[in-house]
Amino acid sequence: MNYLSVENISKSYGERVLFKDISFGINKDQKIAFIAKNGSGKTTIMNIINGFDEPDTGQVVIRKGIRMAFLSQDFNLQNELTIEESIFASDNEILKVIEQYEKALENPEDEERYQKAFDDMDRHNAWDFETQYKQILFKLKLEDLKLKVKNLSGGQKKRLSLAIILINKPDFLILDEPTNHLDLEMIEWLEDYFAKENITLFMVTHDRFFLERVCNEIIELDNGKVYQYKGNYSYYLEKKEERQISENATIDKAQNLFIKELAWMRRQPKARTTKSKSRQDDFYKIKEVAESRRKENVVELEINMERMGSKIIEMVKLNKKFPDRTILNDFSYAFQRGERIGIIGKNGTGKSTFLNILTKTMEPDSGKVIIGDTIKIGYYTQSGINPKPGQKVIDIIKEYGEYIPLTKGKIISASQLLERFLFDAKKQYDFVEKLSGGELKRLYLCTVLIQNPNFLILDEPTNDLDIVTLNVLESFLLDYPGCLLVVSHDRYFMDKIVDHLFVFRGEGEIEDFPGNYSDFRTYEDSAEPKVLNSVSTEKNTWKEKTVKAGLSFNEQKEFNKIEKDIKDLEYQKKQIEQEFADGKVADDKIEAKANELQKVIQTLEEKEERWFELSSKIE
Repeated sequence: MNYLSVENISKSYGERVLFKDISFGINKDQKIAFIAKNGSGKTTIMNIINGFDEPDTGQVVIRKGIRMAFLSQDFNLQNELTIEESIFASDNEILKVIEQYEKALENPEDEERYQKAFDDMDRHNAWDFETQYKQILFKLKLEDLKLKVKNLSGGQKKRLSLAIILINKPDFLILDEPTNHLDLEMIEWLEDYFAKENITLFMVTHDRFFLERVCNEIIELDNGKVYQYKGNYSYYLEKKEERQISENATIDKAQNLFIKELAWMRRQPKARTTKSKSRQDDFYKIKEVAESRRKENVVELEINMERMGSKIIEMVKLNKKFPDRTILNDFSYAFQRGERIGIIGKNGTGKSTFLNILTKTMEPDSGKVIIGDTIKIGYYTQSGINPKPGQKVIDIIKEYGEYIPLTKGKIISASQLLERFLFDAKKQYDFVEKLSGGELKRLYLCTVLIQNPNFLILDEPTNDLDIVTLNVLESFLLDYPGCLLVVSHDRYFMDKIVDHLFVFRGEGEIEDFPGNYSDFRTYEDSAEPKVLNSVSTEKNTWKEKTVKAGLSFNEQKEFNKIEKDIKDLEYQKKQIEQEFADGKVADDKIEAKANELQKVIQTLEEKEERWFELSSKIE
């Protein structure tokens, strides 16, 4: 069954042709990845498919009656809603039933309303659905449902948008970089989810492990043409190489024939017979093929690394704590020449804080960082470039000099360097704010590398880079002779370039693991027993357990409401404790706030005691 057809679409901006006469289709149950270089029109095609932009020619035909959803890099959320309210704001009928049931739990004395909500949950089979959506929220670390959207980080907003889409289970899902802002545990869960769910996917992603494990088809936009590959990422790489070899062989053959036909054309008199006119027409077709050899413009990375002495960087008994968590606990480490270390861990375990302390942009609570005299750090952060208003691309590079030294005594101009990073002469005079996300990352990488660092720190370097640029970056880093420290959720990238890992376990525990990411996963899977998730995935839901347990009707209501009350009280307790920790409580209100906290704690203990009393009746 065809869900969507892209029919001969074209798009130009002035003289610049992004693509012309592009066509492809998406059918039910296909899981398709869309691959193209940065700047070739990926985002534009996504916007055209979703109705946010119009093609110059052609059309997009969508099957009537299918439910589509789009996860973009921009978040269509209402700032004043909480996480819970944002989830219930959709048109999903079952979510409306669950919302009414949640409200009925808040007023258990209204037995008629509660019974109706309870019956509706049964009628719509909403108990299992509720378990599933709570598991999604748990996996995406969105457990504090009272948080307002306006107070969420960019990563939390991305995860909330993803959660809302997954909970509503559309027929057809379009994803733009779905793994950005997810930690490795979340990415692996999402991989498993998509692999098992009967859902049609069309996605843009640079995560090659994700492509390998989720997608069953690749669509590539290459030099203005569309190529389709019925297989995963490994199959795509194999078949693309075969296609390029075949294309080059055809071009070589055409070039040999072109030379012969060109000599014939030059010998012919002006008057043409019908036969020679036909041969002349063929000549121009041969010429077109002969001159079609691919212009493979790829990023050229080359630096003149500063000489490195025997003393690199030493971290001595470092400690760093925040009110809610410990980042470093008496941590010591002496870096060695040529080390290549990857940093992994869940979001919030302190990876970026660790890098900031290492580079002395943040002070530890105690301990010290000793940097060798010859060490020159290059730090690629997630914050990227902060251009001045009206600044052009070439102005960014000229801040480091009109000419840049390279290896073996070579010197290159700022303009020539930008050309190596795929910024042509026209693009160099564009305003920085006009660049795409991938182009900004590429420019930022250029500014880091031209400073010739011998200790390179990369914090999520693969976000927004296309796969071609990623391959070039990986090749450069494999030959890089200095020290390398990388934080990345890109497992494919990590596997290729790091020798060992710092695994951030949380609460100041950092483990030095001797191997790459795949080695680590193999070790973890074999060393740890499988445990049930915190959110139950058993076929029997909590609702079925309570109903079968022999609790009375009123006890069932009370038991269901207590679970919600306990969660709310725990949230209140955490908020008040945080106010004390942050010093936000005025002196004249300390006693009243302390009494409020004590009351919350006492109520919480009473609720928990009652919960245990009722749960003991459950068989």
